[in-house]
Amino acid sequence: MKSTGVVRRIDELGRIVIPKEIRRNLGIHDGENVEIFTENDSIILKKHNRLSTISDLATKLCNILYNEFNYKIIITDREKVLVTCGLKEKITNTLLPPEYLTLIEEREIKQEENYTFKINNEELKGNFLFIPIISLNDSLGLIIIYSENPFTNELSIGKFIASILASKLDI
Repeated sequence: MKSTGVVRRIDELGRIVIPKEIRRNLGIHDGENVEIFTENDSIILKKHNRLSTISDLATKLCNILYNEFNYKIIITDREKVLVTCGLKEKITNTLLPPEYLTLIEEREIKQEENYTFKINNEELKGNFLFIPIISLNDSLGLIIIYSENPFTNELSIGKFIASILASKLDI
């Protein structure tokens, strides 16, 4: 455990203010949840990611759709790539560039043809569908479907995946 040198007083309601620079460095934004853990005499705060709790389900869904329909899929949370299928590039756990956070926050389905998806040092060129994952009024991430060919029924499949993942998070 690394010391930050920051000391804070607990107020009469039991609240502690986490300094802005620490929140910024850890990617914790206003209104987001943190998990609280204890270990011996320590309290540990960790940014809570609801999507990570269902990453096994997301992986299984991706693999089924890739094996059955050859759909290349990327599933993200608000910060990074959680799951990929059908891609040669290794982009899992890669941080999302800010323009994709804007897509998540806009909560709109977006289709791009002849688009270049840039992430880390990788570029994917082709047709893309960006479908937000919305659960309990929170926009949590994206389903990204990628194809070199024109889309046919991928939008329906993408919406279906997003609704399955959201329904598991609504519980």
